[in-house]
Amino acid sequence: MLRRITTTTLVLALAAVPRLVAQGLPAGKPAELGFSTERLARLDTLFQSYVREGRTPGVVALVARHGEVVWSGAFGMADREAARPMRPDALFRIASQSKAVTSVAAMILVEEGRLRLDEPVSRYIPNFATARVAVTTDSGRVLVPVRRAVTIRQLLTQTAGLSYGTESLIRDDYRAAGLGPAAGYGWYLADKAEPICATMDRLGTLPLAAQPGEAWIYGYATDVLGCVVERASGVPLDRFFQQRIFGPLQMRDSWFFPPASQAGRLTAVYAVTPEGTLVRAPDGPLGQGDYMVGPRQDFAGGAGLVSTAGDYARFLQMLLNGGEFDGARILSPATVSLMTAPAVDSLYDTPGMAFSLGFEVLRNPGLAGEYGSIGRFGWAGAYGTTYEVDPADELVLVFMQQVLPRRGLDLADKFRTMVYAALIPPTRTQGH
Repeated sequence: MLRRITTTTLVLALAAVPRLVAQGLPAGKPAELGFSTERLARLDTLFQSYVREGRTPGVVALVARHGEVVWSGAFGMADREAARPMRPDALFRIASQSKAVTSVAAMILVEEGRLRLDEPVSRYIPNFATARVAVTTDSGRVLVPVRRAVTIRQLLTQTAGLSYGTESLIRDDYRAAGLGPAAGYGWYLADKAEPICATMDRLGTLPLAAQPGEAWIYGYATDVLGCVVERASGVPLDRFFQQRIFGPLQMRDSWFFPPASQAGRLTAVYAVTPEGTLVRAPDGPLGQGDYMVGPRQDFAGGAGLVSTAGDYARFLQMLLNGGEFDGARILSPATVSLMTAPAVDSLYDTPGMAFSLGFEVLRNPGLAGEYGSIGRFGWAGAYGTTYEVDPADELVLVFMQQVLPRRGLDLADKFRTMVYAALIPPTRTQGH
């Protein structure tokens, strides 16, 4: 009986669940949108093989061009122990994909004159007015004043000197404040029984990892930005997102903390062991997280959102459209252009890439060794989610899985490669 159940579960897992009918973007015909149907079919084979070999528990992914979905699928299991197959509307913890939403929220306020890119963060979080940087000297660690104020622009570009508090010089300070190593992987704040601005007020008293504007350091910058959005707008971050982004874009399945009624849609988190096998991740900050149970108070703009592939595709299509989607204008085309233009050059040392006001941007495909057109932008989340927007080819790619840690997983990269390999110009008719 056990073998029969296991076999049935595997068959369900390997079969692509019917094409996304609720992804929020209309379905298109691949051939009319410049794709080879035969080459797109390689994606089904790829995902099925990774599930069959136990290299991923489950995936939801989609590809859209010109605003229409040309390929999508749900593979594997949303919860292996519960024998729950992956569905197109599965909920995923999107972690750092939250940063794009918070960055858009900040730029909404910039457009309205309620924020300025070069104004000091201390205007909204006073503790940053006396920010200090931890440095090493012959006599040991010393805290020195910042040479320039932390700005809104630096929060957007991750050049504010804010890390996740894991460096040896500041680790103990962050641990004592319940941040950094004391907060799971550093970025995790869902277990905090306090509003985000209370957390960020405390962060403002801790030493920075580098002088503002002098290094690209990935960390709490976008969480700070979320608090700035709250204080500049006078509206809690979850409500701001709902009123100004999720509601207008009809993103009905995006929250910091989903309603209890949606618990059955949340995908389980798995971990890749050093031996390369998948095991269910533990409860708490290093695994399943406190998204359905717990305080549900800390709206972390840097890594706190839960969403679906379909909802996030609507958000990305808005950006691709120059700030508008389905009759809802979120930003102006000029603002989207500014947000996605390279804003950090030598400080961001990934070959062929640059960083903008919230995104990684492809500047030289050959140097980066990645498929895509110049100007392609995107980012990823700690649980294994990724997204890409390619304005030149009018492409949106969304890839969702839940694996933390995800040692050695390469499925997202293969997904991107196969999508671009399936992008084929229409065949010319004779005489043209």
